[in-house]
Amino acid sequence: MRCKVGTRHTARKGKALDVSDSTMKLFQIGGIIVGAVCTVVATAYLIIGHHKKKKVASKVIKVSRAKLPATEVELFGRDDKLRLLTDAWHDPGIRVLSLIAGGGAGKTVLVNHWLDSMDAKSYRGAKFVFGWSFYSQGARETEATTEPFVEAALNFFGDPDHTKGSAWEKAERLAGLIQAEPTILVLDGLEPLQHDSGGTLKSQVLKWLLRELCVGNSGLCLITSRVRLADIAGWEKSTAPVIELEPLSNEAGAALLDVLDVRGGEEELEQVTREYEGHGLALTLLGTYLDAVHGGDPSRRNEVGLLPGDLEPGNYARGVMAAYAEWLGDGPELAVLRLMGLFDRPAEAGLVASLRQEPTIPGLTDAIAELDQAGWRAALTRLRGLRLLAPATAEAPDDLDAHPLVRAYFGERLRDDNPEAWRAGHSRLFDHLAATAEDLPETLEAMTPLFRAVTHGCAAGRHQEAYRDVYRRRIHRGKEFFISRKLGAFGSELTVLTGFFDHPWNRPVDTLSEAARGFLLNEAGIDLRAMGRLDEAIAPMTAALESNEEREDWKNAARAAGTLSELHLARGAIDDAVAVAERSVKLADDSGDAFMRMANRTILAYARNQAGDLDAARTLFEQAEAMQKEREPDVPFFYSLRGFHYCDLLLADGEAGAVAERAATTREWARKNNLSILTIALDTLSLGRARLAEADTAADLDAAGDLLDRAVTGLHEAGEQEFLARGLLVRAGIWRIKKDRTQARADLDEVLRLAERSGMRLFEADAHLEYARLHLDLGQPDRARPHFETARDIIAQTGYRRRDPEVAELEQRLA
Repeated sequence: MRCKVGTRHTARKGKALDVSDSTMKLFQIGGIIVGAVCTVVATAYLIIGHHKKKKVASKVIKVSRAKLPATEVELFGRDDKLRLLTDAWHDPGIRVLSLIAGGGAGKTVLVNHWLDSMDAKSYRGAKFVFGWSFYSQGARETEATTEPFVEAALNFFGDPDHTKGSAWEKAERLAGLIQAEPTILVLDGLEPLQHDSGGTLKSQVLKWLLRELCVGNSGLCLITSRVRLADIAGWEKSTAPVIELEPLSNEAGAALLDVLDVRGGEEELEQVTREYEGHGLALTLLGTYLDAVHGGDPSRRNEVGLLPGDLEPGNYARGVMAAYAEWLGDGPELAVLRLMGLFDRPAEAGLVASLRQEPTIPGLTDAIAELDQAGWRAALTRLRGLRLLAPATAEAPDDLDAHPLVRAYFGERLRDDNPEAWRAGHSRLFDHLAATAEDLPETLEAMTPLFRAVTHGCAAGRHQEAYRDVYRRRIHRGKEFFISRKLGAFGSELTVLTGFFDHPWNRPVDTLSEAARGFLLNEAGIDLRAMGRLDEAIAPMTAALESNEEREDWKNAARAAGTLSELHLARGAIDDAVAVAERSVKLADDSGDAFMRMANRTILAYARNQAGDLDAARTLFEQAEAMQKEREPDVPFFYSLRGFHYCDLLLADGEAGAVAERAATTREWARKNNLSILTIALDTLSLGRARLAEADTAADLDAAGDLLDRAVTGLHEAGEQEFLARGLLVRAGIWRIKKDRTQARADLDEVLRLAERSGMRLFEADAHLEYARLHLDLGQPDRARPHFETARDIIAQTGYRRRDPEVAELEQRLA
């Protein structure tokens, strides 16, 4: 008899593996010296507050693993990895750990087994255990979003209002909650959130959160992905190591096949393992197939042919699934698997029931539409026994799920072999979700069924209907822009938009109207910009501009050009920003729209100001403000963003008195008319800057500082990262004047963090200039010079010419 490696086990249900802690074993060694050393080390860790999760008897406050995929596969040849995970939990120096391997290698199985082993030990002192999976159809070319995860996690950790604030504010609160207590955070299947090239994260919010956890974390964040996370590669040799999950060894693969009742000798089973290169899912499905179809005879494996692409990573199981499809025939089991191919996540019981209803969908539900409950349960039981369906969960026992590779394979087969059934299935799901969802949901969670309705509607080929009736009317709410302006859910909107594109993000499907295509391109660009993916936003915004020009829709073309200019400015491409802004003014004039003619002149004025052309900028601002007075005679000055930009230029020209008058007037007007927090905060910021420029006494300085504090508070509440950076920069200057280096550093460090995570290079240059001034005022020229040189390089690269006088002044001081 061969000795089996591992233990037969049902993850999340059966008896967990008891993994001994190597650190704790040292305390049991009889040597007095070793014991004394270990005691001293442990005491030291406790004193400094970094020896995490050590009190095994500590009560776990909360555990949530429902969002992790259920697994029911034996674990073989992974004992060393289980020990590594436990050691990582006990190691105060490890804060983030990545498990990297191809699809079907067993990453989630390993994680579930480890969590079960931790559960058996009361999670070894963890206060919170939270798991979330991002798997989406086993593919990485579609968009995924972090927003549902962040809101669910905030709610789990006890945030008083998990729906409040911008994406960044929510992420900051979540980071603080995770860092506050020893926590096991599992992020499963991150590849849908990663770019194909390089493995960088698409989500700036998640990128920032993981970096925060790499720097400071009293628990452990465990990540699984098919691709290394480039964004935290700098911590791989310190706080965020990587475990490459290698294929199963020949011995482990043979043990797995043996448990699956494949009847063969040691050498033969090891040969089977070699043929499938130790791929866990492929061996599991092959073993169950051989047992069910051929009485466990491994010699019959040659009847399971490899399909094209099978030998690519993660695809070894496709040939086995093809053999299963042929063997099952057109019975209820194959029908269930085809249904699973319609979903990119667990299939909720209500959605499955809607597919089984009359009328029958030919080629999809023929074999299950009239199946009674006993027959339905028997089909599900058989598929679970064959490992083609995931086990039922206690949280949702009637929902169905399968490995992402299984869903993907049977979905591809249905789409390619029977496109009519594919479209009909998605069409029914679209109708069901659209009919059962709230008509106008107020929260992100309540709006999720509408998001899914759009996805299924697009897959059914009903793009225009999904766009008009669900996306524009119920998600966007026409001119309310509810999803972005009220919920701030830019990432969720972007996932919805994916279905409308043949190729994200520059080619919407041809079945949409021309107006819809132009609108969707513009919205994709806005969402990408809001998420900090500035370079990616260029393509859809440029395409939106060109689409509107082709249709001679001059108003929307002018709007698209203005937005594109602002995007170029945000990413530091000032020459491009000026060129597109000039184009926007011409388009606005062609449109004849009074508002666009005024607004786009201010966009060009601001771009010219950043390029250092102050005279041209001032002329444009004066022209635009005259146009506004014609439209709004009761408002003498620009207000909100346009007012802030004009005041910025006036301050550069030394007209602090004029700015103080303007800002005080427009701030009072904004308050009386109950305008936005952002409008009032920007006017307060302009007023604070003017008071600072005019300050002669310490009391004047304090008054200016009070205004700037109020402005920064308002900008935080408004959630606009770009303007918050401006407020922090100005306030850092007043801290510098007061010689409060701690507060100045805090504000400048936050600006640099904002600039880095959003790609705002001009603010990065401004922060380094202010850091150089701070160090020079403190008599630290050696510390000032690196900041100066960094700022000078960014200014040269971006064409940020308005800062040339400041560069010259600092260069002289350093010389």
